[in-house]
Amino acid sequence: MGDLELLLPGEAEVLVRGLRSFPLREMGSEGWNQQHENLEKLNMQAILDATVSQGEPIQELLVTHGKVPTLVEELIAVEMWKQKVFPVLCRVEDFKPPNTFPIYMVVHHEASIINLLETVFFHKEACESAEDTVLDLVDYCHRKLTLLVAQSGCGGPPEGEGSQDSNPMQELQKQAELMEFEIALKALSVLRYITDCVDSLSLSTLSRMLSTHNLPCLLVELLEHSPWSRWEGGKLQQFEGSRWHTVAPSEQQKLSKLDGQVWITLHNLLLSPEAQARYCLTSFAKGQLLKLRAFLTDTLLDQLPNLAHLQSFLAHLTLTETQPPKKDLVLEQIPEIWERLERENRGKWQAIAKHQLQHVFSPSEQDLRLQARRWAETYRLDVLEAVAPERPRCAYCSAEASKRCSRCQNEWYCCRECQVKHWEKHGKTCVLAAQGDRAK
Repeated sequence: MGDLELLLPGEAEVLVRGLRSFPLREMGSEGWNQQHENLEKLNMQAILDATVSQGEPIQELLVTHGKVPTLVEELIAVEMWKQKVFPVLCRVEDFKPPNTFPIYMVVHHEASIINLLETVFFHKEACESAEDTVLDLVDYCHRKLTLLVAQSGCGGPPEGEGSQDSNPMQELQKQAELMEFEIALKALSVLRYITDCVDSLSLSTLSRMLSTHNLPCLLVELLEHSPWSRWEGGKLQQFEGSRWHTVAPSEQQKLSKLDGQVWITLHNLLLSPEAQARYCLTSFAKGQLLKLRAFLTDTLLDQLPNLAHLQSFLAHLTLTETQPPKKDLVLEQIPEIWERLERENRGKWQAIAKHQLQHVFSPSEQDLRLQARRWAETYRLDVLEAVAPERPRCAYCSAEASKRCSRCQNEWYCCRECQVKHWEKHGKTCVLAAQGDRAK
């Protein structure tokens, strides 16, 4: 591992071997919280290892101990919790927790797992070790990308600013909505890495991507809408590193990382012999794919020369006869995690929310202090600064920040005025974190 180590090799192996799936009812429990902290440590260590390019032991451990399917199941389980249980908690009128951070940890769990999968799926071995759950992961990515396209048609992602009149649970809902946008962008990267392995994917997985979900056409829509780009005040902005950046005029022709991921995914799906043999070129698919020709400029081809093969494919496509939709009777595997979890918990969403409201998300002040101490140990400042993609931003106005809260050392501000305005929301968490730090 690198010079800055969060975990020793022996510690990392213990954490990986201990990973397991939790029932939805147990999310937020003490055991679940411990695993969430362990996942955060593994996530940060994996990023550190990838940054220093000195091997990636976390990926190797996950593959060796067969834990990638466990991560996929946990990812889909927390996705279901957010869709089915979290809204129930938000509708409880008399639920006013003194601190929403325990709930935030569950909401954030999905982002932690998809980030770890994005890091390790760069390696083909990690994708192959997902085994049958790669079908579930393909479905997951399709759900996220469909949401991304739908969101771009409704004005783009929500902004991070909150209303002064909103209560803590409403603020948490807004944070969850913004987080959903970032998770979808991570899912795009994961899907690209899955298609890098197109030559070794099962026929069922290929059929799921090309026939059931028609991912090439969905990716064309993503390129058309480009939800990670927008114009504000006559300036081009792109979303990267959890925030919007203004792109200098001289850089506007430069291919963004996310656009690059879409093009590489399309290249993998349309040009590999395995995928071409499975893709039914209907008149609709042909019309959608031919829209790509307008994007294949000389500037783009200079940056991704391999797209010249895609350009030739599209030129040939204009002369190709379309096919009617296939109605073959084919025996295929289907993803089962989502359906199994929904079957096991159908009709229990209210009961799960009530149990968690009473026993998980209403901790005593002493429990919060103990948890704050564990959070402080997990989120070490030196590690957070090493893995941060950019300089810290003000917790109140999102401007670049240089001043840190002197009490808890967790939040950043650009000025004293912003810190004072944010204190009403930050105060309780700050006190708990500071008390947990002193208790060490």
